[in-house]
Amino acid sequence: MPETTAPVTAAPSAPAGVVVAESATARGRRARIALRGLQVLLALFYGIASALPKLIAHPSAAESFEELGWGSAGMYTIGALELAGAVALLIPVLQSVAAMALGALMVGAFVVQITVMGGQYAATPLILIVPLALIAWARRRHNAELLRLLRLRG
Repeated sequence: MPETTAPVTAAPSAPAGVVVAESATARGRRARIALRGLQVLLALFYGIASALPKLIAHPSAAESFEELGWGSAGMYTIGALELAGAVALLIPVLQSVAAMALGALMVGAFVVQITVMGGQYAATPLILIVPLALIAWARRRHNAELLRLLRLRG
């Protein structure tokens, strides 16, 4: 089925070459590219900046988890969950679920920051929840396909 586009017109008072309206498909394409770029940036952040220090037991991560009383087991667990979420953000059928799971981790990180760590970095998980919620909502249609695949295996 061919895609239909809205006509591109210039207002009579607009200077030559200025586009006043654009096609819906062009807007949609740019939105999909921007969303995909956001997913890649978040995947890089979670995979490299957040998970990697935990998985290699960087002293800064190890100290934080010792302060929490979670030790290396907690540090490696959170690092593995973040790395899994980062990878899943790049897999179409898992994108929405990954964003929701990482969002849940960020809620936990916020609570820990407020209750145990003094709240110094509490804004970071809250800021990260916003793009994760956007991805979870925008990619929500993949959830039906994921459920279908899981039912086929079960």
